[in-house]
Amino acid sequence: MSDRLFPDVHPQAASDGRDEAPPRYETANRDQIELQPCDLEALLPPGHAARLVWRFVEGLDLSAFYATIRAREGRAGRTPIDPKILVALWLYATMDGVGSAREVDRLCYGHDAYRWLRGGVSVNYHTLSDFRVGHQDALDALLTQSMTALLHRGIVTMARVAQDGTRVRGSAGAGSFRRGETLQACLREARKQVERTAKQTDAPVNARAEAAHRRAAADRLARVDEALAQLPAVQAVKDRQGTKRRTEARVSTTDPDARVMKMADGGYRPAYNVHFATDVDSRVIVGVLALNSGNDQSQLSPMLDTMAQRLGRLPQAQLLDGGFVTKAEITAATARGVTIYAPPMQRGGPRAADQPVAGDSPAVAAWRARMTTDHAKALYKDRGATAEWVNADARTHRSLGQARVRGLTKVHTWALWVALAHNMLRTMHIIPHLMT
Repeated sequence: MSDRLFPDVHPQAASDGRDEAPPRYETANRDQIELQPCDLEALLPPGHAARLVWRFVEGLDLSAFYATIRAREGRAGRTPIDPKILVALWLYATMDGVGSAREVDRLCYGHDAYRWLRGGVSVNYHTLSDFRVGHQDALDALLTQSMTALLHRGIVTMARVAQDGTRVRGSAGAGSFRRGETLQACLREARKQVERTAKQTDAPVNARAEAAHRRAAADRLARVDEALAQLPAVQAVKDRQGTKRRTEARVSTTDPDARVMKMADGGYRPAYNVHFATDVDSRVIVGVLALNSGNDQSQLSPMLDTMAQRLGRLPQAQLLDGGFVTKAEITAATARGVTIYAPPMQRGGPRAADQPVAGDSPAVAAWRARMTTDHAKALYKDRGATAEWVNADARTHRSLGQARVRGLTKVHTWALWVALAHNMLRTMHIIPHLMT
């Protein structure tokens, strides 16, 4: 049976009878490589978001990134990619909700906005991935630049700052958590694997694959070592919690920094706790923290320290939910000149919210009384509309739903990218004439 749809039709055109030679014609050849001229500047219309991102990046001080370049004029060595291109690509990708380096690599050759941003420079996912997590200090400085510029323009007022945390799913499975005895067995096996790869004398068929195997073995050994090192601290937390049923501490061999936390859907999964502090008036992020503790208590003072270090000033008022409330934190923040707005915790019984409790400091007593006033209640309503909106936007639209990196330092760096992209979008919205 013929494979053609119309088997009676001959594939070649019939001759007119005057020439018995078959006709000559040019047909499709889709195996050939076709080079097409492209005007990159014509790919995007004026005012496109990618152009605004590039304009934003051009205004940043990237000297810390350029200082890490080892290639110099007149010396041998491969010319690296301009950091400005990589910063712009990751900012646009974060704004676009893309968190995978492989996906950004694909878009750089298949999407006009990413093609325009890279400007004909070849990139790959290894370079993109390394750059994203390899410049934490420089990225932190960029975030400070964006905050400081908006603060000097009077857009960021620091009159009221809302702080809240969001649980970010870690890049580790629940089955990767091991107890101490099992970790010791994993450590012995990892050491044996490193020894086997080091002693291998056969000539490798693929040198790159062999090197990758050795790196993988060494990396696994390092992660198991780190898991064992963190085990006592995790056990100490369990002991302090004083649960009825004492359980042995477990640490992940995939991501030792990850901790099992209760997520928004009520389930328990490996995660990190990322905190953003947001200026209520401008909705600009002014503080970032990444933690591997699911408890928000005692996180007010570290955030105040972060804001003081970045901006040289503290907010006049801090809006918090009940999970942050401790007497010690309220007393310490009040001593630093910060007014706390947070709901008092009711311990049961008929006691009024403003009624002092034994052991209350004057700052705590004033806070209890303050939160019963209509003025304080009206101010506190802005907390959810600010902090929870920022967290929801970061999770849903800015790739922070699940961490694609491992380790607390790298997760913190990821959160810095999200905060910088968020502030860039706020700058575009508030002062669009500066971006054109």
